[in-house]
Amino acid sequence: MTEIKFTKMHGAGNDYIYVYTPQYPINDPATVSRGLSKQHFGIGSDGLILIGKSDIADFSMRIFNNDGSEAMMCGNGVRCCGKFVRDHQLTQKSSVTFDTLSGIKTIQLHDDENGIVHSATVDMGTPLEYKPLTIDQHNGTFVSMGNPHFVQFVENVMEVDLTANGSVLECHSAFPNKCNIEYAQVVSDNTIRMRVWERGSGITLACGTGACATAVAAFLTGRCGRESDVQMDGGTLHIRWDENDNHIYMTGPAETVFEGVVKINQ
Repeated sequence: MTEIKFTKMHGAGNDYIYVYTPQYPINDPATVSRGLSKQHFGIGSDGLILIGKSDIADFSMRIFNNDGSEAMMCGNGVRCCGKFVRDHQLTQKSSVTFDTLSGIKTIQLHDDENGIVHSATVDMGTPLEYKPLTIDQHNGTFVSMGNPHFVQFVENVMEVDLTANGSVLECHSAFPNKCNIEYAQVVSDNTIRMRVWERGSGITLACGTGACATAVAAFLTGRCGRESDVQMDGGTLHIRWDENDNHIYMTGPAETVFEGVVKINQ
């Protein structure tokens, strides 16, 4: 048994277990994520995020969903990574870069009056692909933010059976690597209510890349402008699709829940 220190954090309710691997290496993160993420039997989370060193950025970031699969990117997670490295005095920078499977992401940290990071803005880069897509009777927009999303606009997002629809569409043959599934409803000018079924995690309270994909789909279909607030079960993210550099900028909270020590088998 090995003892590791961890920090439980969340961004708009999207919660992960964070470990700084140069101090606490984890040999089998997929297995550890499955075990620690279990509600009631573990710490409970949407997954495990490992923060490490990088030769091409300030830090590296690896994400493992609660089913053990490795994710390419998590917008809520990377904001919390920025807060983690500042809170743990690993950097004094207000702009921090992370090497992810979706490329290098730059996070601008926002402090409160006491100098504590409370939120962050992430340059999510350009959408890699977007197109209208119909799957069986489901009409929507496919958007790749480095990971795949299928966004569908409906009249009442709360009436959608997210488990039934999300679990089927995630594994549809149209998505050989599976897909994140979003249902969205425009509730007022440039305000969108969204719910998400995340690839590898199921229903989550928020998804950063999903909020970005939803904002892109809303603009492409003429439902919203280039800036919108995406309201999810766990909180709201502000998304801006810049018309000059074509990058998506996501702003939202980053919060620490608690810290502790846990024993793992390795």
